[in-house]
Amino acid sequence: MQLSRRLLFGSAIWEVTRPRTPLTAGHLMIRLSDPATALDNRSAADWLRCHNAARAALADVLGARTCTLLFAHRWHALGASIGEPAAESSTPTFHLFGRWDGEPVTPAEQLALPAQRRQPAPEQDLDKYDAGLRTALMETARPAAGWTAAGAPDGTDSEAGAPDREAGRAAGPEAAVPLPAIRSWTPSVPAGTHHTVLAPERTIGSVEEVTPPELLALAAALEALALRQAVTGLSCIVPDTAVTGGRLELHALGRSAGESVNPFEMLLRSPEISPALL
Repeated sequence: MQLSRRLLFGSAIWEVTRPRTPLTAGHLMIRLSDPATALDNRSAADWLRCHNAARAALADVLGARTCTLLFAHRWHALGASIGEPAAESSTPTFHLFGRWDGEPVTPAEQLALPAQRRQPAPEQDLDKYDAGLRTALMETARPAAGWTAAGAPDGTDSEAGAPDREAGRAAGPEAAVPLPAIRSWTPSVPAGTHHTVLAPERTIGSVEEVTPPELLALAAALEALALRQAVTGLSCIVPDTAVTGGRLELHALGRSAGESVNPFEMLLRSPEISPALL
């Protein structure tokens, strides 16, 4: 059964929705409202606003103690899409899985099944929680600390820092500010040949602490990984820092249509990552 997508919260650029096939009551999606929107300081700040509000709403309504983020970059889940949410459209989307004590089914139990065999969360459960999630999202949505709703640092003219969309890069003061440094490394037990971990240079204990420039720097690092030879796109996961020992880590797995093994399925079985979704 496939449900219609439910809008829970609409911000300036991004929206928080239920997927068409919500795998658990704690499964939300952060979706770009207009696919043509560029990723710049303004849209990065708005994404962080929606993400942080969604996490807070899941904690308030469901008692979710941890949240794990899954998304794809230049990649659509193929066939059975084992290990990853099925692609809904070409619009950039991020799947957020809130976890709480007593959940009747875990995300990993659903993702281990072929997409056509996954059962969406019961509609009565969604009806039970979605009104509360809408209210909580409205109450908790705030611009990221130290940043205006337009995505410019406090005290600056957001229009002066507006993006030059045609050129694909920032204009005005933003152009003179280099992106923060991003560390990258290959884990000790990689899931496949093209498994890279990314993290901002400074110590960060949660996605909620990431700033818009750091989000842009992570996006630039992902784009570089996606353009490697023999890689079609990326499957990505950001486990809750409770699973990674308090370290923010973005795991990016190179994917290709001709791959003989699904590296994302391997990653979700790894003892370091599997607790995020089991």
